[in-house]
Amino acid sequence: MILTLLRNPAVIAVIKMLVAVIIVLQAVPMLVWMERKLSARFQRRLGPNRVGPMGLLQSVADALKLMWKEDFFPRNTDRVIFMAGPLMAFLPGVISFGLIPIGIAPGQEALGLGGVMSVSNLEMGLLVIMAMSSLASYGLAFGGWASNNQYSLLGGVRSSAQLISYEIVMGMAVLALAMKTGTLNLTEIVQQQQGAVLPAWNIFLQPLTFLLFLIAAFAETNRAPFDLPEAEQELVGGYHTEYTGMRYAWFMLGEYAGMWTMCSVITTLFLGGWTLPAVWMGPLSYLPWFVTALVSFGIFLAKVVALIFFFMWVRWTFPRFRWDQLMKLGWAVLIPLALVNILFVALVMEYGGWYVH
Repeated sequence: MILTLLRNPAVIAVIKMLVAVIIVLQAVPMLVWMERKLSARFQRRLGPNRVGPMGLLQSVADALKLMWKEDFFPRNTDRVIFMAGPLMAFLPGVISFGLIPIGIAPGQEALGLGGVMSVSNLEMGLLVIMAMSSLASYGLAFGGWASNNQYSLLGGVRSSAQLISYEIVMGMAVLALAMKTGTLNLTEIVQQQQGAVLPAWNIFLQPLTFLLFLIAAFAETNRAPFDLPEAEQELVGGYHTEYTGMRYAWFMLGEYAGMWTMCSVITTLFLGGWTLPAVWMGPLSYLPWFVTALVSFGIFLAKVVALIFFFMWVRWTFPRFRWDQLMKLGWAVLIPLALVNILFVALVMEYGGWYVH
């Protein structure tokens, strides 16, 4: 009976979706703990160290505290949109992660096309992730508008303007990458970056595209120095000023889930995904499939954690931009640079045959 169910494609799809959700939900508390410990180190503090070993249970204690906090609605507010805002901020990061190939299990076709470990291996997967990532800002805008608070409204407006500005940069970076790879399938992009000895990662082949995408990723995830929508020193808490309890927690979960998914996307597009030069082509091909799956996922995970460390390092190192500086950087610097990058990639593809896979 159980074996029959496991052969059912619908059951396998549900299991894969649950695994993807569990990975994100388990990663978010660890990221909160990681950021607290790193910020403490940068500021010569200890950070969480009393609740559980090395403070590992501090996030659990905070979650329990938020569950028991009073939950209220501001006066004269739209309750439906007020409740929908936090969920819209959280769900895109979780859903998008299901489209990312996190490893490979040779011969296990049920795990995905070609044994790739992902919930869904779409031909237009990169385009779908781009569409999903933009929805998170709608949650911020809805929460800011529905709060009936001027600080919250200003935070929501900032989020929308920031999205419009930097989504263009990210879209043109993806366009340059798609011109070179010839596909929007994330698995194919990873496979193209496999190198026998030297890495064929897109970060080396398209460094400017990587830089543009990375800066836009900071803005998309509202991470410092692009955290203008909340800007505590200016807007109290921005879009989540009026939120408390679990609704506030959903906004925080959405921020870290978005960062996790965005770092996973960067790993997939520019850092070779689950592959390492020479390693994948050599010993891993002779190992049992489950060992290969664990090792490939471990490689992917190590790259994602390294990127998250960089995101947190930047937050606790650089000051926040002024609003006019943020807009000027996007429209006067990054967008023209992205256009030049597309032109450069087109010229290299036309006259440099070595550049095209």
